[in-house]
Amino acid sequence: WQNLRELRATEADASVQVERVRRGELKIAIKPEQQALDSLRQQLPGQPRASELIERLYHLASAEHISLARGEYALGIDPKTQLARYQIVLPVRGSYPQIRGFLKGLLKQLPTLVLEDLELQRKRIGDSELNARLRMTLYLSRS
Repeated sequence: WQNLRELRATEADASVQVERVRRGELKIAIKPEQQALDSLRQQLPGQPRASELIERLYHLASAEHISLARGEYALGIDPKTQLARYQIVLPVRGSYPQIRGFLKGLLKQLPTLVLEDLELQRKRIGDSELNARLRMTLYLSRS
């Protein structure tokens, strides 16, 4: 019976603590990692802005006179952070300076875009045009 009394006392104490949190009298300590993640979420563009950000990507390509072939796009949710991930695979054609300028502009204007993979290929040694394949992820908040 003693154990039962102790459990009931613990339950009553927990109920009081929960009620104090609800009323705002007691603050719950948030882990530094959680605070950093919450701060990051607030800085990320919202998921509804994905189309606008993708459009900016195409404008940057146009400014560098780069031709973009039809890309692959996939929206997913990161299970660990619950952030939206827009995965983008783009075939690109242009000169090395054009592609480099395009990437520099992308990373400057879209700071939540991560370049994950870059493949460059030239058909012949003398060709000034390159075929590239870019694999990127655009991170967004889910709001």
